[in-house]
Amino acid sequence: MKVKGRLTERRAAPTEVLVTLPTFNEKDNLERVVAGVRHLGHDVLVVDDASPDGTGDIADRLAAEDDGVRVLHRERKLGIGSAYEDAFRIGLAEGTALFVEMDADGSHRPQDLESIVDAARGCDGLAIGSRYIRGGRIVGWPPHRLFLSQGANVYTRVLLGLRVRDCTSGFRCYSRELLSQINLDEVVSQGYSFQIEMVHRTVKLGYPVIEVPIQFEDRVAGASKVSQGEIRRALWTVLRLSFS
Repeated sequence: MKVKGRLTERRAAPTEVLVTLPTFNEKDNLERVVAGVRHLGHDVLVVDDASPDGTGDIADRLAAEDDGVRVLHRERKLGIGSAYEDAFRIGLAEGTALFVEMDADGSHRPQDLESIVDAARGCDGLAIGSRYIRGGRIVGWPPHRLFLSQGANVYTRVLLGLRVRDCTSGFRCYSRELLSQINLDEVVSQGYSFQIEMVHRTVKLGYPVIEVPIQFEDRVAGASKVSQGEIRRALWTVLRLSFS
């Protein structure tokens, strides 16, 4: 198992669902998000990329207080894609059945989590928390950010021939069956385009993709990690995937 970092020891038997929270400078948000997930009874894996604000220390404290929380400490900022890849490898090795991706900044509501997990369990594929289907909505975004997100999804659907409305959503759940068929070593995206590539690979493998409506709420504390350079790399990645 090729995992880039130091994983705290497991002190309890794994549950069916593993919720991964990648973190970089999320000290003001992490504890609240972890509490919301643990209230539902799911295991949490925090993947911290050496946050200079002390997020990793908070994660360690939460893990010490709760057997259902663990931390993967990585030596530097390696990106959200590789954070999820590491978490998937850990879960696959430990027998996890359902793998959740969730933001640690509070934009993904724990009350939407169960419907996403249930959808993935039922379809044995990929369930996405969607902002762009009936019942989904976004709270707190300025118009330019909404335009950018919607435009990226239209661009992705057109170039890759996908019917998924929210290819860029980072709130989702994969079945073990699906992840076991995706060769993580072949995934080329390490930034936010990772979400798009994983949808693309899921569809190419013939697995179902179910969209579940969610309410996305813009972060209250901290700063977004999506830079202009990250957006340009994502657009280029989509173009490259269209030829694969």
